[in-house]
Amino acid sequence: MENEAKKLTCASFFAGVGGIDQGFENTGFFETIYANEIDENACKTFETNFSLKVDCRDVNIVQANEIPKFDVMLAGFPCQAFSIAGYRQGFNDEKGRGTLFFELVRMIREKHPKVIFLENVKNLVSHDNGNTFRVILEYLTECGYFVKYQVLNAKDYGNIPQNRERIYIVAFKNKKAYQKFEFPSPIELTTKLSDVIDFNKKVDDKFYYTKDNCFFYNELEKTITSSNTVYQWRRVYVRENKSDVCPTLTANMGTGGHNVPLILTKHGIRKLTPHECFNLQGFPKTYKLPDLASTHLYKQAGNSVVVSVIQRIAENIYKAL
Repeated sequence: MENEAKKLTCASFFAGVGGIDQGFENTGFFETIYANEIDENACKTFETNFSLKVDCRDVNIVQANEIPKFDVMLAGFPCQAFSIAGYRQGFNDEKGRGTLFFELVRMIREKHPKVIFLENVKNLVSHDNGNTFRVILEYLTECGYFVKYQVLNAKDYGNIPQNRERIYIVAFKNKKAYQKFEFPSPIELTTKLSDVIDFNKKVDDKFYYTKDNCFFYNELEKTITSSNTVYQWRRVYVRENKSDVCPTLTANMGTGGHNVPLILTKHGIRKLTPHECFNLQGFPKTYKLPDLASTHLYKQAGNSVVVSVIQRIAENIYKAL
């Protein structure tokens, strides 16, 4: 297996359910040998799909010498602190989530990977008048890396019918590789909502809204009239997404019905199942979800990444190297 011998090794931080890892491994050129994630439920989903035991400790106490040598650092570092959905506090986030970036810097300084791949919300660029992002770029440069970044939308770059814009940051130790690297070009969206959402199948009753279990059912019934689009309940009104794509999946989808994408089927109005949310993130249909409460699975899907976008970037990273 000549290809096996040449695989580049990855260490994954804030690994979640393994979306970034899945994208990199899909190329056949990379293999994750270490993953760190503090959320025990996300660790369960990761371990259900990868033959790797996740280090479930707080990254603050993980020592660099405990981690095997690796070629590529992967990190979808926590974005609440940089998100519109969060409190716009950036590095000053009182829960310490903003400062977790500096734990990555600590690892980079000791491990010197060939490549650093970071993913975050697109707001990262404008947060705090651009200061937050400037600090991130300065630290990467100071560590000896050449950096490129771009905001890509899943529907334009991943052939996935979800409106999801994220910033991707790729940093190379080698200047020639950096010069060769380019982000992928846009591609046509050929995947339809019906390819990832089953509008016809009867699913578990718990996913359906009825007069008995939903106080805003009348509002849903009045507005949700088309069976080939995705709607969203936005606290007090229903929003229809007319562009044949799903709105951005969020981590709070499973709490109180707010933000969960809704569809009209012949069996009634229902929310998307966790599996459908994972499909909308470009995970393979074979991706296994452990026996966890739906709220945890919605959160995991909303926190994750679009696998197909990651895969296209990873292929270009490999070419550049």
